[in-house]
Amino acid sequence: MEKLLLNVLATDSAVTLWWEKPAKASRDQHYEVTHDDGEAIDVGCSHYTFDGLAPASAHTVSVRCTAGGEAMCAQAEIVTRAARRRVDVTQPPYCAVGDGQTLNTAALQRALDDASADTCVVFPAGVYMTGALRGHSHTEIWLDEGAVLQGTANVEDYLPRIRSRFEGTEMECYSSVLNFGELDHASGPNCEDILIHGHGTIASGGQTLALRVIESERERLKDFLAANAALVATCENDHTIPGRVRPRLINLSNCKDVRISGLTLQNGACWNVHMIYCDGIVTDHCTFRSEGVWNGDGWDPDSSENCTLFASQFYTGDDAVAIKSGKNPEGNVINKPTRHVRVFDCYSAFGHGIVIGSEMSGGVEDVAIWDCDLRISMSGFEIKATKKRGGYVRHVSVRDCVIPRVMMHSVLYNDDGIGAAVPPVLSDCLFERLQLTGMYQASHDGGDLRPCWPIELIGFDVPGHEARNITFRDVTMANGDMGVMMKYTKDVTLERITCQQEV
Repeated sequence: MEKLLLNVLATDSAVTLWWEKPAKASRDQHYEVTHDDGEAIDVGCSHYTFDGLAPASAHTVSVRCTAGGEAMCAQAEIVTRAARRRVDVTQPPYCAVGDGQTLNTAALQRALDDASADTCVVFPAGVYMTGALRGHSHTEIWLDEGAVLQGTANVEDYLPRIRSRFEGTEMECYSSVLNFGELDHASGPNCEDILIHGHGTIASGGQTLALRVIESERERLKDFLAANAALVATCENDHTIPGRVRPRLINLSNCKDVRISGLTLQNGACWNVHMIYCDGIVTDHCTFRSEGVWNGDGWDPDSSENCTLFASQFYTGDDAVAIKSGKNPEGNVINKPTRHVRVFDCYSAFGHGIVIGSEMSGGVEDVAIWDCDLRISMSGFEIKATKKRGGYVRHVSVRDCVIPRVMMHSVLYNDDGIGAAVPPVLSDCLFERLQLTGMYQASHDGGDLRPCWPIELIGFDVPGHEARNITFRDVTMANGDMGVMMKYTKDVTLERITCQQEV
């Protein structure tokens, strides 16, 4: 009997299982999940949570299925976490006030500083205004339903600046609402074992904060910007350079074994969850909201490994997911790839979809995406780079998804920096059992659908740097004037492609 690849996560009261969708699984694959000696539970997705469990209790969990005529199974032994002492931030000695007006930064920072491996920092229902907060290893944070950790829209509340990375370049940026770890590309993890969960919300100042940061930074850089008008002209817009110091919502640098679960994460001044030089980041059952926020990405693994996202929804002003690994020339020199990324059972209610790039100079490999509904998105699935990036994207699979389109191409924006010696290589990708609508969502109101090429493959015009070894299998796409666009490609396989009027 073939083994499933099973992963198990535990809190003090719940066990969450997730597993890799087998290569032979059907589009609507079902699984039998069991807990201890209980009856098998039929599930139609590749994850399940058993809750209401006792702390520090041992359990046996298993998953079984039949895929492609073969029986497959996995079993694991797991012990729930011991119960931690709950530290209520509204009680002495912290006395935080959840009235939506009182600034609680100092009180909440004391609570996080005092957190230990046997405590859980708890936010009861209420709106807790705060500036930047810093956590450390072995921290657990719980937000009750109705609890909002609300970052202000005041620039000074996100000082001091910290070493971070934005659009592929290390620099000093404003601190985020929650900050864990210290950035160091030359070393391994320096912060580990973080659990941020519950039923509440972590939010920041959104576009208001973003514009305030940009204007403040524009004034600080006015002489540089005036002296480099040609550089500014190559940028996406005149916000690009001063906007690079904006704070994220949650910033994870050199972190290991972090889980963010069950929360609404919204209105970062740019990206919401950004993990840099990290290993083992799991985000599940979250809702991301950043409508109207420029660069309002949801979840961005950046030169990080073993990053997993599932059972989450996106209402984002930019990419729902953006997988990155640095920008030329710095990304080529640091040379830290992003790899072993899994995204599944996610839904886009607006946003640009799931994207790799455009900063991918350190390389991206082993990315698997399955069972996602991204039909309400702008880009669908996109691999993007510029000719100057260098690096590679390879071993990517997208299966059993509904999306507007698949794109692999070069983009013109964010193209400053010294170019690599050779262009990137985009290769070895499998797209299987996709429904490509050929209509992308161009506005947040849901009323502006526009036609697009369901498949757009454009490599680079240098021998050996074509988009190559690309397979589309069992794909259904909308019929019409647009179908497949290919340029500078090699070894592209189109197998069992169905065109129909509506998808």
